[in-house]
Amino acid sequence: MNIIILNNSKGHSKTLHLPVWLPWALASVLLIVPALVGVGAYISAYHVDSPVFSDEVAQRWQSEVSGQRSEVAELNEQSQRELRALTLKLGDVQARLVRLDALGERLVEVAGIRADEFDFSSTPALGGPESTEDALTNYRPPSFVDALNDLTVTLDRREQQLNILENLLNNKHIERQASLSGRPVTRGWMSSRFGYRTDPFKGNLAMHKGVDFAGKEGSDVVATASGVVTYAAERYGYGLMVEINHGNGLSTRYGHAKELTVKTGDIVKPGETIAKMGSSGRSTGPHVHYEVLKDGRQVNPQPYIARARR
Repeated sequence: MNIIILNNSKGHSKTLHLPVWLPWALASVLLIVPALVGVGAYISAYHVDSPVFSDEVAQRWQSEVSGQRSEVAELNEQSQRELRALTLKLGDVQARLVRLDALGERLVEVAGIRADEFDFSSTPALGGPESTEDALTNYRPPSFVDALNDLTVTLDRREQQLNILENLLNNKHIERQASLSGRPVTRGWMSSRFGYRTDPFKGNLAMHKGVDFAGKEGSDVVATASGVVTYAAERYGYGLMVEINHGNGLSTRYGHAKELTVKTGDIVKPGETIAKMGSSGRSTGPHVHYEVLKDGRQVNPQPYIARARR
């Protein structure tokens, strides 16, 4: 094989004589060698090294997928348990809110607040100008569980406060109930005052240690304060008599009854009927002899009678 080289500047040419086998060698290098390299790579990848997608790899992947499915199922079951627990807790909180509303209504009733001034049955009114600040940039809402726990703690504190307030109001209400005031009759008139008077039987000057209220026989005799009946029977000079202990050293007596409607040990409220007016014992006609005792000694009932009941 010959190669002719031409020189343009001088017009000469030069001939190179190449061996016959050289083209075949070049062809072998350019074609046969890459083919051999590809075949070797194929043999090395699929016959020498371990295959990428083998049965062992497939089984390992299948085992991993099964494990992940089990974890997902366990997480789902745990979520369902937590959701049920949160639902129960939410129901408990709602029940306690209903109880607090009922307690609030009771406090309104005990405190004597008008119903139209504080209504627990209505939703509290809310309002205010819109904020110009972008609160969402700095606010991160709490998790549902944390918010529910905070609400439970708030309810605990509010319930304790309301219970304390209820006890205080009830104590004040009991004190008002036990405070003597008013007359021991629903109908009638005062026929004799406390102090010295002419004795209706002997005609001499004698101390009258109570107040008499005359009226129609059989009319109601009522308690002037709440208390416990400590005596309900006949007593010398008083006829049929009721005595009530109101605490704090105070007690009252109601004498000359026709009949008694309470018995010893009964608890009575202000205005409750305890006897019927009569003329039993040392009496000249239907009336009730009303006494107020302070630490066991009779005192003038007039200040207690004149006291206005709330």
